[in-house]
Amino acid sequence: MKLAIVCDDLIQKGGAEKIVEALSDIFPDTPIYTSIASEAWLKKFHEKGREVRTSFLQKFPFSEKLNRYFAPFLLNILAFESFDFTDYDVVLSSSSRYAHFIITKPGTRHVCYMHSPGRMFWEPFDYFENENYGVLKPLKFLAKYLLNKPLSYTRMKDYEASQKVDYFIANSKTTQKRIKKYYGRESFVVYPFIDFDKFKNVEPVAGDYFLIVGRLAPWKRVDVAVEAFNELDEELRIIGDGPDFSRLQSLAKPNIKILGYLNDEEKIENMRRCKAVIITQKEDFGIVPLEAMACGKPVIAYGRGGVTESVSPGKTGEFFNEQEFISLKNAVKSFNSSIYTASDCKERAREFDKKVFEDEIKRVINV
Repeated sequence: MKLAIVCDDLIQKGGAEKIVEALSDIFPDTPIYTSIASEAWLKKFHEKGREVRTSFLQKFPFSEKLNRYFAPFLLNILAFESFDFTDYDVVLSSSSRYAHFIITKPGTRHVCYMHSPGRMFWEPFDYFENENYGVLKPLKFLAKYLLNKPLSYTRMKDYEASQKVDYFIANSKTTQKRIKKYYGRESFVVYPFIDFDKFKNVEPVAGDYFLIVGRLAPWKRVDVAVEAFNELDEELRIIGDGPDFSRLQSLAKPNIKILGYLNDEEKIENMRRCKAVIITQKEDFGIVPLEAMACGKPVIAYGRGGVTESVSPGKTGEFFNEQEFISLKNAVKSFNSSIYTASDCKERAREFDKKVFEDEIKRVINV
């Protein structure tokens, strides 16, 4: 059986990229097709002996920075339609925007692992709502007032592409509902994962601070936590970097420490010593809650999206209902760490081990 892997792009280092890397580890002799790949990702896969094939967008100036905003010009659609999969029996796409736009022959099975139907064109108001920094700020205006017709065309093209996929895998029940609503297609859920072996010997200790881990982008709404802790007599540590770093730093009082990027070992060390990990954003699934629980720590999360599928209220964490600082502030004030046990948190995280993901993917691909 000849197999190909396809993904939207290889630029950032987030959950979608971890999925692609995991798929490549499961099928190490399989080439990876993508629109654009950074030098760091090309080097990483080259060192693993993997082949990455990029599209014509790789040669565009500033392609890494602007790739997310090529949608109105339909360049990404053309990029994926230009790939030739004639010789493949199965194509496994990992998509949150365009990877599922590939064209395959009738005899080729196309399995799509869907992170979410493209929110850029199905939910543009939410997608661009927080693009309020630097040169990207005008895109918020464009999304709301100038892109109605181009986005309608893109939605039509996206729907057409979705009908050519043979099987959809959703990364969560949240995404499963979107696939049904926007595409009218059924799917089954295979959750993203953590490598639980990395956390097996991590022993939690009683902490005296709360923790946030993740990319500092406006849509993550870390500012909600900063505002809340500005009014709390508690320490908050924030691990991460991104375009919202400077703004958050300017808002934070001395009890809030923004640590920037830390490696995995440093991140785990901070996690195992905190009171709880706070999640302020709505995500399709989310890996950080799993990592927190694997460290034996509970989660305080905004109760929307995929986190409701991983965190067990009252056992491994709790939710605040409004994405506003007062809601989080009240949740932190009433938080009682003594009701949570490390064993409950770790056992819940174990259910999302990488081996479970690998077995499910192999079963779908029939290997």
